[in-house]
Amino acid sequence: MHISKITAIRFIFITILTLGSVLLCSCASHSTNNLKQNDSISENTDPFVSNNGIITSSSGPAYQTKDSLSSSIISQSSVNPVYSPSENETVQVPSDKTVRIMMVGDILLHTPVEDACRQEDGSYDFSNIFSNTDSIIRPADLALVNQEVIIGGEELGISGYPAFNAPAEISDALADAGFDVVCHATNHALDKGAKGIKNTLSTWREDHPEITTLGIYDNPNDSENIVIKEINGIKLALLNYTYGTNGIPLPSDMPYCVELLSKDNVINDLDYAEEHADFTIVCPHWGTEYRLKHNASQEKWCRLFIEHGADLVLGTHPHVISEIELYQEDDKEMLVYYSLGNFVNWTSGTGEGVSNRMVGGIADVELIKDENGDVSINDYGVIPIVCHVTSGKNGVTVYPLEDYTEALAGQNEIISQDPSFSLTYCRDLVNSIWGDTCCVR
Repeated sequence: MHISKITAIRFIFITILTLGSVLLCSCASHSTNNLKQNDSISENTDPFVSNNGIITSSSGPAYQTKDSLSSSIISQSSVNPVYSPSENETVQVPSDKTVRIMMVGDILLHTPVEDACRQEDGSYDFSNIFSNTDSIIRPADLALVNQEVIIGGEELGISGYPAFNAPAEISDALADAGFDVVCHATNHALDKGAKGIKNTLSTWREDHPEITTLGIYDNPNDSENIVIKEINGIKLALLNYTYGTNGIPLPSDMPYCVELLSKDNVINDLDYAEEHADFTIVCPHWGTEYRLKHNASQEKWCRLFIEHGADLVLGTHPHVISEIELYQEDDKEMLVYYSLGNFVNWTSGTGEGVSNRMVGGIADVELIKDENGDVSINDYGVIPIVCHVTSGKNGVTVYPLEDYTEALAGQNEIISQDPSFSLTYCRDLVNSIWGDTCCVR
C-alpha cells in the first residue's frame, strides 16, 4: 500500500462524473508564508565554510507544524483532493511524462557486515543485503544510493571503522540491485587517500560503466562537469556534496577529488543546472550524526538550495532517519528528505539510541512533465526499512518494515548492543519521524 502526499497538480479541474461515486479525501491546502528574503547568509558563516507503533495506513494529510522555524517550511501535506473513481468509471490517464526516483541511505560496511559477506574462497558476495529490497528498487526510473565508504579493493586492505575500505564486489551487488547512480561524496571519501578514489572510479568504469558516479573525481575535467541525465524526456541535474572528510586534507595534486559543500561551488553548480536541466536533485552529506531532527545548518543550506533552483534534496550522513519537509519560496517548491538513515550497517556502538541506526528509508518521488514542459513533483513518500544482522555467512540483510516480523526482530543480534530494539520500537520510530508520509508495502 502506498501512502504518500501529492504535492503539485497540473490539471485545472476534475469533472465530477454523474455516474459512479466520487471520493474526496485528504483535501487540504497549504497555508504558508514566504521564506524570509532578508535572511541573508554571511560568507563567513560556519555552515558555508567546508569543514574538514504500528504504521497507520492513512491517505489523509499529515500536518506537522514546525513552530520553531521562522521560515515557511511545510511538512508533508496535500495541496489537493485525492480522487478515487468508482468501480465502473473510465478515467482518462494523462499523457504527461513521468519519472519515478528512489534513493536509499548509507551503505556503511562495518567489519561484521563484510565478514558476513565473505565467502569460503575469500571472495565477497553482498547480494544477500539487497535480496529483500531489490524488487522495490529495480522498477524505479532512477535509483540512487549513498555509498558511504570507498571501494579501494583488496589492494588497499579491506577495513571497517574508522578508516573504511570496501572490496570491489560491493559494486556488483549495487548494480545487480538496480541502482543507477552512486553518491560517493561522504566524510569517508579520503579514508584511503587519493589511491582509494582512483581505485573506486576504476572499478566502476571497468566493471560497471552503466553506473553514474557522483561526488568524487580522478581528473579535473570530470570535476568541472555537471551530471545531467535525460529520462522519459525529463532532464535531471544530479549534484552530490559532503560537509567534509573527517579532517583529512584534499591531496595537493588532486584538490578537486571530493565535492565539498562550499557556498560558491554550490551556487555555481545550481545556477548551471537551473539553466540546462528541467529538475535539480541535490544529495548532500550533512547534518549531525545520530540526531533525529535536522539542524540550523541544514536549514541555511536549504534556503540557499531553493534560492538557486534546487527542486529535491535527498540527504544522508546522520545514520538515523530525519524529517521530510517541503520548502516554499515565492513560486518555488523544494522537497527535502533531511536524512534517509542507514541502509545497511552493523555498528559496534552499544546502549540507548543504537536501535535508531538500524532503521532507514527508501525515498520514493514521482515527477511529472506537463504539456507546457513544466516539471514538478507529483507524488512522494518513503518506504521504511530495517537492517537485520545475525552472525554467520550471509547473515546481514535489509527488510521493508512491513515485511519485518516479531520473530525476525527477536533474532536481530543488535539486541545484544541495545536491548530496546524490537519491531514495535522500529514502528514507533518511523511513526514519530515520518508519520503517515510512508509507503507501506
